[in-house]
Amino acid sequence: MIDTNQKILIAGAYGMVGSAITRLLIEQGNKNLLVPTREALDYTDQMAVRAYLTEHRPDSVIIAAAKVGGIYANMTYPAEFIYNNLMIASNLIHESYKVGVERLLYLGSTCIYPREAPQPIPEEALLTGLLETTNEAYALAKIAGIKLCQHYRHQYGCRYISAMPTNLYGPGDNYHPENSHVIPGLIRRFHEAKENNLSEVAIWGTGKALREFLYVEDLAKGCLFLLRHYDQPEQINIGSNEEVSILQVAQMVADVVGYEGKLVHDLSKPDGTPRKKSDTTRITQMGWAPEVSLSEGLRVSYQDFCAACAVV
Repeated sequence: MIDTNQKILIAGAYGMVGSAITRLLIEQGNKNLLVPTREALDYTDQMAVRAYLTEHRPDSVIIAAAKVGGIYANMTYPAEFIYNNLMIASNLIHESYKVGVERLLYLGSTCIYPREAPQPIPEEALLTGLLETTNEAYALAKIAGIKLCQHYRHQYGCRYISAMPTNLYGPGDNYHPENSHVIPGLIRRFHEAKENNLSEVAIWGTGKALREFLYVEDLAKGCLFLLRHYDQPEQINIGSNEEVSILQVAQMVADVVGYEGKLVHDLSKPDGTPRKKSDTTRITQMGWAPEVSLSEGLRVSYQDFCAACAVV
C-alpha cells in the first residue's frame, strides 16, 4: 500500500484508467489526492501544468491522461494523437522534475512495440522494427514519454518509471460508435443490434487477429504495485496472459449481451497488428498477477454500459 499521507496527482483522473486508480487509492485510505478535471487543467498547456504543480507540489504523479482511441480514431486523427500525447508527456514529466516530484508513473501501451515483434512481446523489443501503421502517431508519442522518463532518470536521478498495459477495458470505458476500442465498440454494436432486432452484426477485418485484454481494475492494482516495488529505467509490461482472437471476443460479447444474430466480417476494414501479446515475465516474477477473467470482466463492462445508457 502506498503511504496514505502522500499527495498524489492522478493526471486523467476521470478517464477509465485514471478513475480506476483513483477509486483504488481512496479504498486504500488515501485522502490527499489531486484530481483536476480536464476543464480545470489542460495538460497540453505547459504554463498551466507548471503553475498547478508549483502550487500543489505532489509527492507522486501518475500519468493516465492521454488521447486514446481505436483503429478508426488513430487513422482519422493522427496529428491530434501525436501532438496531444507528446505535450502531455513532455509537460508533466518536465514540470514534475522542476518541482521535485519524487515518484512518477507514466502509462503507455503495448502498441509501442514493432508490428512484427516476437511473441509474446518482451520489453527489449522496443525500437527494433517498424511500428503498426494504423497507430504509428500514438505509438511514437508514447515512446517519447518512455524515453523522457529514462533520460530524466539518467541525467537528473528522477525515480520515474513507465508501464505498458495491454488492451484495456472495463467500467468507465469510451463507448463511442466510431472512436472506441474493440471491446466497448463491440458492446455497443451488439447491444444496439439486439435492441433493434438486427439479423447480423459486422466485425472489422477477418477476426483472426489475436489480442490480449486486461480489466482496468487489475491495471490499477498493477500500477500501485509498481510504484511500491519497481524502480528501473526500462518500461515494464502489464498484461493478462490470456489471448483470444477478435472473432472469439466478439462471440463472447454477443453472449454477454444476449445477441443471437449472425456475425459477419467487414473485409474492407483492417485487422491491425496480426498478434499482440505482451511478455509479462518481469512483473509476474515480482509477485503481481491479474485477478479478473475476460468473461467476468465483460459481464461487468456490459453492466457499466447499460448503466451509462440509462443515465443518458
